[in-house]
Amino acid sequence: MSGAGFSDHFSAVASQYATARPEYPQALFAWIAGIAPANGRVWDAGCGSGQASRGLAEVFDDVFATDPSASQIAQAGRIDKVRFAVEPSECCSLGDASVDAVCVAQALHWFDRPAFFAECARVLKPGGVLVAWGYQDIEVPEPLREAVGAFSARIRDAWPAERHLVDRAYVDFAFPFGAIDTGTLPVREIVVDWPLMRMLDYFSSYSAVKRYREAHSIDPVAVHGWAIAEAWGDSSKPQRLRWPLFVHARRKT
Repeated sequence: MSGAGFSDHFSAVASQYATARPEYPQALFAWIAGIAPANGRVWDAGCGSGQASRGLAEVFDDVFATDPSASQIAQAGRIDKVRFAVEPSECCSLGDASVDAVCVAQALHWFDRPAFFAECARVLKPGGVLVAWGYQDIEVPEPLREAVGAFSARIRDAWPAERHLVDRAYVDFAFPFGAIDTGTLPVREIVVDWPLMRMLDYFSSYSAVKRYREAHSIDPVAVHGWAIAEAWGDSSKPQRLRWPLFVHARRKT
């Protein structure tokens, strides 16, 4: 999410966002720590409610986590070794050459990227790494696909324009610095076992659902929830859900 005047799609659903989004695999954070020149300080830009901050705190000594949404940061709570600040990613308070890594989790599509990349060049130490990642549409078991697909089709036109950048896995972004081979990345997807209500809460946290409600005075999760529940069966029985994960990594020389 970007700076002053940023398009804030999440503050109104900050509580849902904090509790409903999937956690990132710890193997991803271990991989980031392994390619960083040191495991001192990392900047978690566009941190939201701290989904990535928690994982980064497991492998770095100091996490500086920023987001322009005070509502989002308020949902993060206290995390050891993490210092939160309400700041835009395009102009942060970090000193020059002060971090070993910059990480952006499911947020780079909201940024003014040229301005943010200039900040990365300023705050990264020589040899420091920029790692940006995201996850694409949820993949559900076959018995759920028709019902979940109908829900997804209803909200398709309500997504912010930036959504297609995630669909394209940031392939068109003009990243700075030299590319790091991600072939050694040990994980390529997020995998969870959730009960029905956990998945419906996740759907409710979508920015597209919020926009659809505002435009039509209809809750699309409620409209499609019964069909999804019927396809699910025992609502308390977890189902395995997946999200394809994409990662871009660059090193400052």
